Amino acid sequence: MASGSSWTPKQNKLFENALVTYEKDTPDRWHNLARAVGGKTVEEVKIHYQNLVDDLKQIESGQIPLPPYKKAVANKPYNYLNEEQRMRNLRL
Repeated sequence: MASGSSWTPKQNKLFENALVTYEKDTPDRWHNLARAVGGKTVEEVKIHYQNLVDDLKQIESGQIPLPPYKKAVANKPYNYLNEEQRMRNLRL
């Protein structure tokens, strides 16, 4: 997913978490997302979101294979419900 600016793993995580907080109908959603990530403009956030949606569509259509996920640690199993919720929020 290439956008006009580079995104660190930390910014990506902040962005994904903010998508859950600021849902589709949230007033000033794009400004809130940009503020939550920090160091990104509203336009950069919109481009990043659209790239993420495009990637998701390609993955779901089978054009791009899913990345290999880390194996669950014995005392901390992978939470598929959270992953499903995250993917649903990306589609809003």
